[in-house]
Amino acid sequence: MDRDETGAGTPVDASDDRVALGLALLERLEHESLPLPAVVDRIETVTTDPTVTRTILDEAELRGIIDREDGIIRPKSRQYVRFEQDVITKDGDFSCQRCGSGLSTGYFIKLDAGELGPFGSSCIRKVTGRED
Repeated sequence: MDRDETGAGTPVDASDDRVALGLALLERLEHESLPLPAVVDRIETVTTDPTVTRTILDEAELRGIIDREDGIIRPKSRQYVRFEQDVITKDGDFSCQRCGSGLSTGYFIKLDAGELGPFGSSCIRKVTGRED
């Protein structure tokens, strides 16, 4: 998944793969509510392009995936990432999608829109909401 900021400011189509993956991730948030920066931190595992991030948040609200008010995001779904079914591990030479650390074992989240990762053992817990 390309996380470059190339094209920042260029309109993004809702059918963009990054938007689909971001929406799938937001559908799986495991909190009653989260501050916007915490949600953006998770979206940045998909893209660091601010235009794509904004499109993901706007589309999520339009589609009824989240409610957004005063900098607080409230997920409407109660479908959570289940580690036994939705997280897979792969051995190899990886860099964590969230923090950039080198990994020999990567954790990947299987979402309807595709696979998200790799993540290290602590970052996978943060992205899935198991740890703040």
